Formats: sequence, structure tokens, C-alpha cells
Amino acid sequence: MSRPFRIDTHQHIVPPEYARWLNEKGIRPGGLRLPSWSERSALKFMDSHDVQTAILSLSTPGVYLGDALEARRRAREVNEYSADIVAGRPERFGFFATLTLPDVDGALAEAEYALDSLHADGVVLLANNDGRYLGDPDFTPLLEFLHHRHTVVFVHPGELPAPAVPGIPTFAADFLLDTTRTAISLILSGAMEKYSGIKFLLAHAGGFVPYIAFRILLTMLNQKELAFSALAALIDEKQSILRRFYYDVALSASPSALPSLLEVADPGRITYGTDFPFAPSMAVGLQNAQYENYALDPVRRAAIDRNNAEALFPRLKGTGG
Repeated sequence: MSRPFRIDTHQHIVPPEYARWLNEKGIRPGGLRLPSWSERSALKFMDSHDVQTAILSLSTPGVYLGDALEARRRAREVNEYSADIVAGRPERFGFFATLTLPDVDGALAEAEYALDSLHADGVVLLANNDGRYLGDPDFTPLLEFLHHRHTVVFVHPGELPAPAVPGIPTFAADFLLDTTRTAISLILSGAMEKYSGIKFLLAHAGGFVPYIAFRILLTMLNQKELAFSALAALIDEKQSILRRFYYDVALSASPSALPSLLEVADPGRITYGTDFPFAPSMAVGLQNAQYENYALDPVRRAAIDRNNAEALFPRLKGTGG
């Protein structure tokens, strides 16, 4: 059996105290039962799916449930727990620090602590925070800080700020729309250009972003009176902004999803992801089979599996098989 080689940029951690907290509140992330997690089960999963290193992150709902002080305590608890896991096996794990949005002051303090003292590999932000998307002007101080620190920001979806639809699980489509909304928010607010130091990594191939790229570009232009030739030239120019995002392929490496992603994304900005443990091992295995059978240039496949993530996380260079 070959040595694991992939870098998984979309793998979750469920610390035991955090799990107890959510279970006490009766919260089911994405409409699903909170999965169990342990370092041992994560390593077993990783070895069975050729994953050398997993960058761990907290999933929805994060730590802000309406109480800023409680969110700050929980974020510190989760981040220190994650840092301990990484310290024990730095070649197998990394982590994205959990912050406290929409509590901006708490998020700034925790980001500084996590990056400087815990040596986090980046931060994770939910696509919407109390109904506000990441281009919201109130979040400007945090984006400025992350820009100056050249931070990798993993953008993960959460519950839409709207009532759930009975019979349709949140994870099936709402998650993808949530990511899409925040990507458009970042574009239309000017944040993608103003805070170019941030490396935004969008979960699940960016939600619907690749598939609706043309609609996003038309929204950016918002100039209906242009001649066709001028409009076409501007679309080519504006498309570059979609290539500034990074995209993981968690639950999105299928023959139906990959063509859109590969057409829109910069080839150097696509990373491998699994969504474990929210995606069980069997589901990841089925997705990997589709991904591995997809006609893909070996150089591009190696970039997705590992090389692009090494560029994002230089400390991992040379740790693979």
C-alpha cells in the first residue's frame, strides 16, 4: 500500500466539550446528527483515503449562538484543543482557527492569538454570520487584519438566514447557496480587490459559483447599454476575479461538477477535500472513485491532491510520500 500523500483542506474536528455543548442545545448542524470524532478515527480515515495531512476546522454553527462572551470562551477552547492535536502530529494535522463573528472585536483578538501563539494555518469563517455575509461593512476591521497577515481564510457554509424548507435537508442545497452568496458579497463589496492579501478558500467547489459564473459577471458589470464587443471584453477582464478564489473539491469532485470548476478556477487554486466526519468514509470513497476515474491531466491531479495546498501551507512541503 502506498503512503498517504493528499492534503485535505476540508476536514472537520468535533472536540468533545464542543460536542457536549451543541448536543445540550439540541443543535443538528445542517440538519444532521453531530458525528463523533477522535484523533484515532481521523487518522484511520485518512490512511484509508490516501490523506497525509488534514487541515482541521469547526463546521457550522461555529461558536456564536447569540452570546458574544460565550462565543469567545468556546472559540478559545476549540482553538487550543485543535492546536494540541496539531502539536502532537504536525505532519498529519493543521488547523483553521475558529473566530467569533459577528462579534468583530472578539474575532480580531482570537485571530491574533491563534495566528501568533497557536500558529494556526489560517482561520475559518462561516459564509453568513447572524444573517450578514462577509462583504458586510461591519466586518471590514477583520478583513483588513487578515489582509495584512496574508491569511488563508476557509469559508464554510452555514444555515441560511431564512426558514428551513420542510423535507429538504440544509446540506443538500442551502449550504451551496450560502457559500455562493458570500462569494458574491465579497466581489460586489470590493473586498476581493481591496483585501487581496487574503486567500479565500471556498468550500464545496464554491457552491454554485462556477456554474453561475456568467450571471455573477453580468451582475458585476451592471451596464446594459454597452455594445456587444465592449461587453464581451469586460466579461473577459472581470472573470479574473473568480480566479482569485481558491476552491476545494469536497463532495464536489463528480463528473457533473468538475467541468464547471475546472473551467472557472485557476488550476493552481483547487485543493482536495473530504468533509469528514460529516461526510462518512463510504461517501468519501464513492466520491474519490468518481474523481480518480475522471479524465484529468496527471500534473493537474497532483496539483489538486497536494501541490496547490503545499503552496498555501509551505510548512507541509516535503512531508508527503
